[in-house]
Amino acid sequence: MKLNQKLSSRKNFLKLGAALVASASLVKIFSFYRSKKNETIKMLTQDGKLVEIKKDLIASNGKKISNEELQQFIIK
Repeated sequence: MKLNQKLSSRKNFLKLGAALVASASLVKIFSFYRSKKNETIKMLTQDGKLVEIKKDLIASNGKKISNEELQQFIIK
């Protein structure tokens, strides 16, 4: 009888552990998709208003400008 109780409690422990691991991975997956939908960037318009734009709508060429180019842009 004791052996049967030990085996059932061990099985319950393993089932609980597997359920926790599975639920943690599901929570992580769903939180990734939720956070990806709401990614926005705050930018200023030409007239000085602050707007939020979805990150996936902004096209980037992947080239970082140099300090000299930035200073020339600001002066113009």
